[in-house]
Formats: sequence, structure tokens, C-alpha cells
Amino acid sequence: MPSELQHLEIDIPIEVIWDFIRDANNWAPLVPGYILHENINERLISWEFKSDLGLVKKKVTLLIDIKEWNEPRKVSFELRRKNEKYIGEGYFEATALNKNKTRLTGFLDINAAGPMGSLANSLFKKALQISDEEAAAAISSKLEEFKQR
Repeated sequence: MPSELQHLEIDIPIEVIWDFIRDANNWAPLVPGYILHENINERLISWEFKSDLGLVKKKVTLLIDIKEWNEPRKVSFELRRKNEKYIGEGYFEATALNKNKTRLTGFLDINAAGPMGSLANSLFKKALQISDEEAAAAISSKLEEFKQR
């Protein structure tokens, strides 16, 4: 069961971060392998990306079902493939350290089952093995751009 927990402290107010996170158009393209996403409704996002395991390349479509919006601290969600049951869950949490500094925590846990479960878990494990520096750089860069608006 692949999972990933990442922490990042940035010099951006929590309100700016929340404004950024509330719109999937801001953050969905930051995920490695991103192809496209579609907001189905306020709480459901279809997200397509490619996973690369060397010789095996697979296009994956997930539905992200938002379970909790707790502004400006936490967004939690469940993941599933179309026409399938639950395969994972995660959250994004922001904690104001002071008026201009925020600690971000992101967590994702995947547990695909069924005949393709072990393959799916392998794909997801590979996708989750992103360096903290890479993720931090992408998020920080986009948030800095967003803050300047």
C-alpha cells in the first residue's frame, strides 16, 4: 500500500494558499505526468495523468471526491477509478506559523484491490516517489506567481 507524506514551510500567508488550493486549475497541472482534469461538480474532479515505470507506461484516470473543505486549514479526499470502488485517500493541510509563513502538509495513501490491484499499486507507488525538493519547488514557484496577482 503506497503512501506519501510531505511537509513544506513557505513564506506565504495561509489565505493566499487557500485561494490557490480551492481551484484545481491551479494545482492539478503540478502533478508529475499530468495530462488533464475536469471539474465534474464542486466536490468531484476527474484527473488524467500518465505513469511511467520504464518499459510500462499507463494512462490513469482518477476521480477525486472531496470529503471535507475546512477553510483555511484542510481539504480531504478519496480517490477511485471510474466505475470502481475506493482505492485511496489523502489530505492537504495548511497551518499558519505566523501571518506570513505557513506549513503545508500533504498526504496520499493508495490501496488498489482486485485483479489489477498489485499493478495499480506499483504504478501509484512509482508516481508517489517524488522528491520533496521537486514538489516543494513546483508548489513554491506557483504560489509565488499566485501571490503576485
